[in-house]
Order: sequence, then structure tokens, then C-alpha cells
Amino acid sequence: MTSKSKSTCLVADIGGTNARFALIDIDGVEPRHTRVLACSDYHTLVDAVLAYIEDAAVDMPAQASFAIATPVSHDRIVMTNHVWDLSVDDTRNKLGLSTLKVINDYTALSLALPYLQTDDYRQVGGGSCADRQTMAVIGPGTGLGVSGAVYTGSYWLPLQGEGGHVAYNPADEREEEIFTQIRKRRDFVSAESIVSGPGLVLLYESISKLKDEHHRLATPETITRDALAGSSASAKEALDMMCGVLGAVAGDLALTLGARGGVYIGGGIIPRIGKFIDASPFRHRFESKGRFTDYVSEIATRVIVSEFPALTGAAIAMRPHYDGLGCTSHHGDNTSV
Repeated sequence: MTSKSKSTCLVADIGGTNARFALIDIDGVEPRHTRVLACSDYHTLVDAVLAYIEDAAVDMPAQASFAIATPVSHDRIVMTNHVWDLSVDDTRNKLGLSTLKVINDYTALSLALPYLQTDDYRQVGGGSCADRQTMAVIGPGTGLGVSGAVYTGSYWLPLQGEGGHVAYNPADEREEEIFTQIRKRRDFVSAESIVSGPGLVLLYESISKLKDEHHRLATPETITRDALAGSSASAKEALDMMCGVLGAVAGDLALTLGARGGVYIGGGIIPRIGKFIDASPFRHRFESKGRFTDYVSEIATRVIVSEFPALTGAAIAMRPHYDGLGCTSHHGDNTSV
């Protein structure tokens, strides 16, 4: 193996739709040579990485850390919302890396939370963030990512979970009507079934069916566009409902983790709808927790507007504190851990 830079880390944030790549100094947090590639354009993750290296005109470093939108606990990684199926060891070998770490994308995002600056997020509603208290993060994109970060006294420990797949039940009669339609198509209705790009389409189609309304083949992008333009009442109701359910699930997450450090909203959808979420049921549903309404009302909700925070988190995951996160393959090892 030829000598490569050990001071630079290749980082990636790989979702169900896009793969974001960059280089970050091993002790730094600022990405450079950032590129966004469509996952569907590449047969394998290796193909996408090599395309990035060629397009950015940079040398392959010795170390890489990839954040992927799927559970990560073993060498074999099968993406939840994309077709890529890979081995961490095999990927490291094919790329000629000395070390490759793979973690969940929202684990990476939670690692980035303490490094966010005031212009990296926008607050929705009231509340505040207590210093060095547990933080939560949740965000709809192709799926629904969920995580959190707990302060240990010397560093932040990220949570590795799949909270987007918890069951969700309707909160009022209108949701019940819509869920009746959804249950005809889904045996199990998770939070992700509704709070995600595909979930937004499912809500829109179910609402249109209840109205006996003809609708064209919709996408998350067209529904969002029509909702923001006010050109479709069904699109607006769907986006409103998705924001409301997101608020309810985020409030549950705040209670579960005791997230006095704030709840952050990531993903590819919410940052793009601007202040629509402010007028939606999001914050009301976040705070509506019965006897614990006052408790949750004191917690801030912030939409992350920074473009590449998970890349920062992926780089931070390479630090010694986080050796046990995800799955790591080293040159010379027989197995990944």
C-alpha cells in the first residue's frame, strides 16, 4: 500500500437519495471539496467514492468515515431506503484505505450538534437549550432519522438507534380517517411511514382519496411546491399533517431523552419549507403532552439549516472517544468491529 495522508479524512453522508462527500482535517470540523452525488447514478458505494475523488481532483487519503442511513452493527451494511449492499472490509480494501469507519447518519448528525453555530440553525417557537444537557435530533428525508447526544463530562456520547421506526397512532378524528386509508396499504404504520418523503406522498394520496379527488402522480417535491404556493388544499393539508406528526414524535423524543439541551430538526425536507413549519401544527403538537406540557414547552426546537453537518460528525467519529461506534475496518485486521 502506497503512503497516504493520515492527517486528512475522507468523509461521507450517505442517504437514500444523495451521497455527500468531503475531506476534513483529522482534528478539524470544517469540510472542504464538498460534492453531492445522486446515489442512483452509481451501482455501488465504491463507484460513488471513486467518482468523487476524480471529480474533486484530490488524492485518496488513508482514512475514511462514512455516515450511512441504515442500522450499523456488523460488517455487512444493507441500506434501508436504497439498494446498496456492502461489506465494510471489502469496501476498505477496494478503496485502498488503511481505516474505514461506518456509522449511522444520525449518529453522525448528533456528534455535530455541539459544533453548530447560531447561523447553522433557526429556532421554531419558544423554549431554550440548557448548557451541557442532553440534545435530541430528528429529521425527515427519504426516511426518518433519530438520535441524541449525552454529555459525559468530557465529551459528547451519541446514541445509536432507529427511533424513526417506532409505531405511531392517530391523535384526532381527521388523522384517524387518513390512517384508515393508510392502513389499507401498510400493515404497520411507523413514524417514518408518515414523516418522510414517501410518507408525505402517502398522506397526500390518502387525503385526495378521502376527498374523492383526482390527483396526478405526486412526488415529495411537487407536493411541497404546491403546498408552499397554496395551489393545492390537499398538498397543504398533507404537509401540515406531516409537520404536526413530526412535532408529536419530536415531543415524545424530548420526553424520552430528557432533551433539555434542545431538539434539532435535520433531514432534507424541513429546511426547504422555510417558515411554513412555523405556521403548521408542529410546535403545538410538540408541546401537547398533557401534564408535561410545561416541561416540554421550555425546550427549544431548532431547524438545522447548515448544509453538511453530518460530514462534520463523521470526522469527529474518528476521534479516540468513539472507537466503539458503528463498524470499523483496519488494514491487517481479519474482522471488523
